[in-house]
Amino acid sequence: MPNLIATSFTAVDLDALAGFEGRIAVVVASDGKLDAGARRINRLSKGALARLVEAGKLEDAKAGAVITLNFPAGMAAHAVDVLVLDRRPSALDARKAGAALGKIMGEGAALLIAGSNAKTAQIVLGAAMRAYEFNPHKTNTDDKSRTLSVMCAKPEEVEVEVKPLLAIAEGAHMTRDLVNEPANVLTTTEFADRLEEMESLGLEVEVLEEAELEKLGMGTLLCVGQGSDSPSKVVVMQWKGGEKDAKPLALVGKGVVFDTGGISLKPGAGMEDMTMDMGGAGVVSGVMRSLALRGAKANVVGLVGLVENMPSGNAVRPGDVVTSMKGDTVEVINTDAEGRLVLCDVMWYAQDRFAPVGMIDLATLTGAIVVGLGHENAGVFSNNDDLCNAFLKAAQTEGEGAWRMPLGQAYDDLLKSRIADMKNIGGRAAGSVSAAQFLQRFVKEDTPWVHLDIAGVASLKSESTLAPTGATGWGVMALNRLVSDMFES
Repeated sequence: MPNLIATSFTAVDLDALAGFEGRIAVVVASDGKLDAGARRINRLSKGALARLVEAGKLEDAKAGAVITLNFPAGMAAHAVDVLVLDRRPSALDARKAGAALGKIMGEGAALLIAGSNAKTAQIVLGAAMRAYEFNPHKTNTDDKSRTLSVMCAKPEEVEVEVKPLLAIAEGAHMTRDLVNEPANVLTTTEFADRLEEMESLGLEVEVLEEAELEKLGMGTLLCVGQGSDSPSKVVVMQWKGGEKDAKPLALVGKGVVFDTGGISLKPGAGMEDMTMDMGGAGVVSGVMRSLALRGAKANVVGLVGLVENMPSGNAVRPGDVVTSMKGDTVEVINTDAEGRLVLCDVMWYAQDRFAPVGMIDLATLTGAIVVGLGHENAGVFSNNDDLCNAFLKAAQTEGEGAWRMPLGQAYDDLLKSRIADMKNIGGRAAGSVSAAQFLQRFVKEDTPWVHLDIAGVASLKSESTLAPTGATGWGVMALNRLVSDMFES
């Protein structure tokens, strides 16, 4: 389970600074003005902060940067970290500074002298998000004991403000854990078991097994996993924090725990990265955890389709025709376009059972979206401007890149099949758009819908502001914000 840094909050005690033996972080504005805490650190370090200011180091630094003074003379601390941050910074700059601190915290204790900074809670969120490691499979790694003590003007108020933010961080950490986990560990069964454990948080969790999926007619989802020894499953997580009779928002995630491409086998180079092809399901799981932990006053249902796409004598073949839960038939042209086959059945089930006020699906769906948007933005497709704009606003507020992409009849026409109602791919050109068009065929006319193609943002080869290399947890903060904006404001 996610393991956040232990955080505590105390009133400012300047006399305790001289003997503190860990890292001390102090917030200093770029204009070089020192508050009471910074002045005490400056005195204890024999004028080190003043020399930084005089040298112009703070003016040259970007907002949110951290300058470290190692083994400052006259102090027991082994480092003083100067967070360059105005007294009323933006939330994103405050998180950036906190993340820079979280990155270098290491083992042991850290002390943040935040004083009266208005965004102290956001600094703590940034530190919690970035102080993440995934090392359960390293044999020589001991569990790190890491603590962050925050000295601030109003510790009780800041602690209350931080609590829901740490719930978001814990949800993002859960998403990262799931996405980073190797496929021989995170099987469909293990994934479902981890989600069932969240019943202890107040979620209602239900696992639909293959026999029930067959009765429901989920032929497209089941065809993806029929070549694997791992059973296909659908997990339904309900959070009922809103009004009793209010319809929920539905979040639907693609959970392909490993994707070989099936009979349309992927190239060997880089195939190991396909452990992250359950990234959409990982985000949905993390969001549901965050909502439960912070007691969101909203009704949200999270549904994930869990399958493994393997080649075998029983695997679905190119040219096969399968029938969806909706009743539409699909000619499988490429078995590596499997995510949409999983999602379409789960999306239809979500609408049939819950009649949601809106539906958002997430999937590491296409390489084409990476070609188009790189690793800076997820692709956003929608049939409803209000829901789409609400999500884009939430993503911008949280600093998670998202860019709206087009839909249209010409793209939909690419899916025409000679022998079935549709093909599962529309060709190389506009591949991410035709994939979205495929999914839109399974959206009821009165259902506001957003499709998020997160193939470029779910896992990165280099670190980002809030995450080390690997899984990012992209989307947990934005979707949590969307829920807050739509149902709790």
